[in-house]
Amino acid sequence: QVRLVESGGGLVQPGGSLRLSCAASGSIFSINAMGWHRQAPGKQRELVASISNSSGTHYADSVKGRFTISRDNAKNTVYLQMMSLKPEDTAVYYCTAQVRINIRTPHDYYWGQGTQVTVSS
Repeated sequence: QVRLVESGGGLVQPGGSLRLSCAASGSIFSINAMGWHRQAPGKQRELVASISNSSGTHYADSVKGRFTISRDNAKNTVYLQMMSLKPEDTAVYYCTAQVRINIRTPHDYYWGQGTQVTVSS
């Protein structure tokens, strides 16, 4: 019913930049918070950044000052601008969204399929 599709991952050198995008589609009545999580090999999945429907933002300490999350509510899309990338940013990045499919249901949490970001020289 609801699909999140990420794009923009890839291979980048240390110090480089990437911009991830995630578009939500399907039966969407409203979207509350949207965000990005990541999971590196052998590590737990962690929250990278989140943004509320009023554009309030939250960042993990490890990415503050380097990553910027934003959203386009008209397009049901969330972005993650990543700058000054480090090898430790290498991970699969997952988009998340709290979506309400109709006025009678609560918001449910949806995940994208993930996009690989590799930071290496």
